[in-house]
Amino acid sequence: MKKVLMPFILIVACSWFISCEVDDDSPNFYFTALNTIEAEVPESFEFGETYDIEVTFLRPNGCTFFEGFDVVQTAETSRDVVVIGSVLTDENRVCTQAVEEVVATLKFKVIYTDDYIFRFYAGDDADGNATYLEYTVPITEGVSSN
Repeated sequence: MKKVLMPFILIVACSWFISCEVDDDSPNFYFTALNTIEAEVPESFEFGETYDIEVTFLRPNGCTFFEGFDVVQTAETSRDVVVIGSVLTDENRVCTQAVEEVVATLKFKVIYTDDYIFRFYAGDDADGNATYLEYTVPITEGVSSN
């Protein structure tokens, strides 16, 4: 019995020393959509190639950070793109209120031979409806080396 009880007591004692108390387990951030102000898309795409699309967006304050892109395929060659940010909500954190333009790169691989349509989320209008910057990129034939 002593051999069975000793490991159990040891585990309980170690967990007491290792454990820590967290006062607040609520999230200290949330995700938000950021407004795109410009996207530098190529004049054309070539099938099978990968492109860097430079996206300029607004960072509204010092507590908002770029997290990535949410790209939704709305049709075979149509994409809605939203810049995603995280906003820190720590009570003790002081945030600058300066709005800053930031550039991030969206890597995009061309997998279809039809023209692509990109719609980048640019914010909401006065009625609360989403607005978009829209770009159409045609596909060009690759140069053959025959």
